[in-house]
Amino acid sequence: MAAAFPDHPFWDFSLAVYGAPGVPAACLDLQDAHQLDVNILLYCLYLGGSGRAALSEDEMATVTGAVAAWHADVVRGLRAVRQLLKGGLPPSPETLSEPLRAEVQRLEIDFEHVEQLMLAASLSDSSEKLDEPEARIRAALANVGRYFEAIAARQTAADRRALAVLIRAAFEADDPDLVTKICGGLTAA
Repeated sequence: MAAAFPDHPFWDFSLAVYGAPGVPAACLDLQDAHQLDVNILLYCLYLGGSGRAALSEDEMATVTGAVAAWHADVVRGLRAVRQLLKGGLPPSPETLSEPLRAEVQRLEIDFEHVEQLMLAASLSDSSEKLDEPEARIRAALANVGRYFEAIAARQTAADRRALAVLIRAAFEADDPDLVTKICGGLTAA
């Protein structure tokens, strides 16, 4: 039985961005390279896109702390089980383990949904709202940069290319020319 979750614009945003071409691979590349939490990465983009000013160091600590144990113990645990079952786990035949793997994947998505609701509840609403598309995109990029700092990860050229894919997916509908300009600067850095 699927869980019933309250509606939230962050989840809707995440589904739309993650469903864009190239985004799943870009997220996986970033996750594998830095062991980062893709939900936090998407939250960084969502906050900027929703017009919130860039997060402070303390706010980023609040965000990461709000879901650290949940992500490490539950989400990564389920992901490890799902990956272990991929292709079958001898001596269990694949015909038996594959349906279980699919069910674990469904559960993993539900647990990530819970994590996103936890992230959305981690910060109070900001009174400062950014209206200009460039300011929102820059805030999202600043949030991503702050997240990389929080996990002590240095962005590589490959990371910036992956982030450009995410920025395009999240913001191209707002101002395609601006997104092209910003993404071009990101990948040229």
